[in-house]
Amino acid sequence: MPRQIALLRGVNVGGHKKVEMARLRALMESLGYRDVRTYVQSGNVVFSGAKRSEAHLEQALEKEFGFAVPVVLRTRDELAAVVRRNPLREVASDPAKHVVVFCGAKAAVDLDAAAFEPERFVVSGREVYFWAPAGLARSELAKVLAAKPLGAKSTARNWRTVEKLLTLADDG
Repeated sequence: MPRQIALLRGVNVGGHKKVEMARLRALMESLGYRDVRTYVQSGNVVFSGAKRSEAHLEQALEKEFGFAVPVVLRTRDELAAVVRRNPLREVASDPAKHVVVFCGAKAAVDLDAAAFEPERFVVSGREVYFWAPAGLARSELAKVLAAKPLGAKSTARNWRTVEKLLTLADDG
């Protein structure tokens, strides 16, 4: 059974779309998944089980919590590839300011990278890596990426979270 990671978008942000992690784990177990672990309150779930569609999880989440929750799925091996190919490893010195945007489909960003320097971004398959050296709160690039959705669905995680999710997937 493959180890998988579900990344939920927009839960527990500013008191909206509250998803209790214990209840989320119980839901995942009721769907037949094993070794379910969550990480922080922002909707990160690592689990083992048969591969199903993102839509399957989205429907179960909406039924359980009463609101729509977009989900982006990655397998353990796909997440490991994201970490391996990190094109910003030479410049991104602070994991809190280094972010990966995970997209449900191939990522497309129609922006001039030079317009955001010293911030940097690289599109690679279904991910957009970006580096905001002054922090995310002051990042012009982060504002543009948030306002201009990357495909049908996407969700961002900082580098520390990405590495922790891979560690949790390896522990399962």
